[in-house]
Amino acid sequence: MTLLAGARIGLLEARLSSELAELVRREGGEPVCAPSVTEAVVDVTPMLPALTDDLGNGRVQLVVLLTGAGATAMLDQARAAGVYEPLVAALRAVTTVCRGPKPAAVLRKHGIPVHLNARPPYTTTELLEILPASLLADRGVALLHDGGGNPSLVDALRARGAMVTEVHAYEWRVPDDVEPIERLVTQLIDGRLDAVAFTNQVQVRHLFQIGERMGRVEDLRRALRDRTVVGSIGPTCSTVLEAHGVPPHVVASPPKMRPLVVAIGEHLAARRGDSTAGPTT
Repeated sequence: MTLLAGARIGLLEARLSSELAELVRREGGEPVCAPSVTEAVVDVTPMLPALTDDLGNGRVQLVVLLTGAGATAMLDQARAAGVYEPLVAALRAVTTVCRGPKPAAVLRKHGIPVHLNARPPYTTTELLEILPASLLADRGVALLHDGGGNPSLVDALRARGAMVTEVHAYEWRVPDDVEPIERLVTQLIDGRLDAVAFTNQVQVRHLFQIGERMGRVEDLRRALRDRTVVGSIGPTCSTVLEAHGVPPHVVASPPKMRPLVVAIGEHLAARRGDSTAGPTT
């Protein structure tokens, strides 16, 4: 028997939806896809000359990057605006701090050294471990956000004495077409899905936002809490689920898509009393 054994798994992933759906199929499940997030580039070109000047003149000594997509968006806009070379030169001369391998890979691609990088699972907690007050006090910090923003991180940096300049190069928004998400909400409430996999904390926010619009948010919360298996990619996503009254049943370890699918499958197998099912290779 396959691990998922025909289970219907709700997926809200957008960027890697086909990859995640294929992982579900490989384990014998049926993916039910409802992309809940769309990326929209934010125009940061008006602030790039001032940021470059602040970097070059020592008013900003650290640059903290939370996302590879944001770093790419910022550098692409700098190139289009004709300020790429001075910005990259300025970034090479300051301390760069990355929350994980994706922003680090983008910096290295552009010849910008990476000085500090958070350890797995690459959450705000691990990032703050490498940003003590002794490093931040009275120093200018440019923070390049991911699409969801991170007000708690901004507060933590300022509490440690940093003077923070925030840069939002893209945003995560609710898709224009919300019908797939509405159908997913209805299927969850009606008990027609065995599990749902969350790979980003914004997916949680958007799902509940749509549930609220439909006037069914309490039914949605009850279904996720009491009936449907809820899988979370990692600590940040789990925290947002808990804030919405839905503690996850399983959390991926390490925080990647395949371990998430396997964890959901093992939980479902335990529910049906199947001790023989195991992940395929």
